[in-house]
Amino acid sequence: MVAKTLYGLEDVLAVELQNLGAENIEIGRRMVAFHGDKELMYKANFHCRTALRILKPIHTFKAKDADEVYENVKKIEWSNYLDDSSTFAIDEVINSDDFNHSKFVAYRTKDAVVDYFKEKTGKRPSVRINNPDLIINIHISHNDCTISIDSSGESLHKRGYRVDQNEAPLNEVLAAGMILKTGWKGESNFVDPMCGSGTLLIEAAMIALNIPPGVHRKEFAFERWKDFDAEMFDAIFNDDSQEKEFDFRIYGSDISPRAIEISENNIKSAGLGKCINLQCKPLQQYQQAPGNGPGILITNPPYGERITSKDLLGLYEMIGERLKHVFVGYQAWILSYKDECFDQIGLRPSQRIKLINGSLECEFRKYEIFDGKKKEYKQRLSEEGVETTTSAEEEEKPTFKRRESNRPTFERKSGGRDRKSFGEKREGGFGERKSFGEGRDGERR
Repeated sequence: MVAKTLYGLEDVLAVELQNLGAENIEIGRRMVAFHGDKELMYKANFHCRTALRILKPIHTFKAKDADEVYENVKKIEWSNYLDDSSTFAIDEVINSDDFNHSKFVAYRTKDAVVDYFKEKTGKRPSVRINNPDLIINIHISHNDCTISIDSSGESLHKRGYRVDQNEAPLNEVLAAGMILKTGWKGESNFVDPMCGSGTLLIEAAMIALNIPPGVHRKEFAFERWKDFDAEMFDAIFNDDSQEKEFDFRIYGSDISPRAIEISENNIKSAGLGKCINLQCKPLQQYQQAPGNGPGILITNPPYGERITSKDLLGLYEMIGERLKHVFVGYQAWILSYKDECFDQIGLRPSQRIKLINGSLECEFRKYEIFDGKKKEYKQRLSEEGVETTTSAEEEEKPTFKRRESNRPTFERKSGGRDRKSFGEKREGGFGERKSFGEGRDGERR
């Protein structure tokens, strides 16, 4: 199988898959290939915080033109996956000089599926862009073709808890990946002083409580597959044995009353109000860090598109000043994309991680805020028995194979059972599970 992700999060996703029991893990560009059974596929969709979608390859072949694609796709036993009354859609990803028109490849792939059924039953399944019963992915790299079926449907960054948003909400997969990159798993207070729509706060709470990211989703594509095992998935969905207590607090603030209102709505939808504190307060008004003891601060300040250059540099200067005077003892992580912004912070980063936020090439930088010399600061924390959060980049991590750059990357173009409700245990239910086809698109910008 193949799990798609965002650039820079491949290693984190590989560890998530390994923890679920995946084998033969191989890292590629924006993807992780792995082996596993049906149960693992269900778990990967439900539990992986940094996966955008899970693809199940069903056939590979070589082709030099669209006609050869047609002939090979038609050979697949599509009756194992579809009925002639079903609906389907094609997602195509082409990286080959021999295939100049990706839409024509998709068209011929569609023809092959339709003609298979017309010859077999005299009837044909219908193409439906939104809300199909099956999503077929064709990936071509040079002359290597892979046909996969998409087990996720709607991109997995769409958790299901977001009921309100601001102009530029942070992608949920990116938010979770940022937090996991720091190594934080709930062992201290968490602060986001520019919380926007609350994505980092919610993802942090779900990580701290070990709540699966898929618990709010209305549907996964595999639930419509012919071999769907409802009993198996219900057992996965209803298993809360791995959830844990969180002994600290998550603090969020923003200068905008509207942003706080949006965050409140989303936090309530996620059922996480009991562990998240919100207030409408600009960062420059912080005189002391919230809560007791050191913690972690992770934030995604405004970028150039949303603020003038002069104000932008002043904002980052203020961020650095508040970090140095208010958040002593903290690890601070800042996501931004301009060096001149980072320069205004006036602190030397101890770590830099390249990430992509929408179309922007960003850096996620770590700052250790200490009073005096770093060595003396760490020794003092050790003597006081304070645990310091270790970055995931600094931990001893398992080694995974890396896929060659000319291998398929599975780049994707945009494009009702009774269960125990997660909300019943917290702040209420979430209504009916919605179709994965509603508003289906790629990564949130």
